[in-house]
Amino acid sequence: MSACRPRRTGRRRIALFAAGAAAASLTLSACGDGASGGSAQTRFVQGKNGIDTVPKADRQPAPELSAQATTSKKTLDVADYKGKVVVLNVWGSYCGPCIAEAPNFAKVANETKAKGVQFLGINTRDTTKSLAVNFEEQHKVPYPSLYDPTGKLMLRFPKGSLNPQAIPSTIVIDRHGKIAARSLGPLTKDELRTMIDPLIAEK
Repeated sequence: MSACRPRRTGRRRIALFAAGAAAASLTLSACGDGASGGSAQTRFVQGKNGIDTVPKADRQPAPELSAQATTSKKTLDVADYKGKVVVLNVWGSYCGPCIAEAPNFAKVANETKAKGVQFLGINTRDTTKSLAVNFEEQHKVPYPSLYDPTGKLMLRFPKGSLNPQAIPSTIVIDRHGKIAARSLGPLTKDELRTMIDPLIAEK
């Protein structure tokens, strides 16, 4: 299955008139191959398995990521989980690849919880919370999600970092709050463990 890639929308004259606002007009639709990419400043290692990693010395801090939970009015803040390995999965209830990978994420989240791993979702482009909640209940998702209907949280990742560029995307943050790994597209259970296990072992 392919991932859903963002594309620019809006008329050309609007983009030329306000180039700085163009980035904010990204919509997370259309489907692509989930291929990775990066600028010359991106010091990541592109894996053959589609998982990109960053050497420990080159990792950048994760941005401020906070929003209401999908299931309540409680604010979730990724920074509250510093000291844990944090797995951020960007998903939408409308997304076929997200549906396919959901059981894998639920299983690995339960397997690694006692090892200091915290899974969090970023639900994006769902127009109501009820769509997200129905998805979480149907697929027995055992961890909370931030509700991000406009996709603004995806735009907070710093330039040159492993930023999410598709739905689904998965970002893994190390125990020091730094971006350590990324995958664009759905993940199997084994692929997910490939991303997480080296960070669990880090001191």
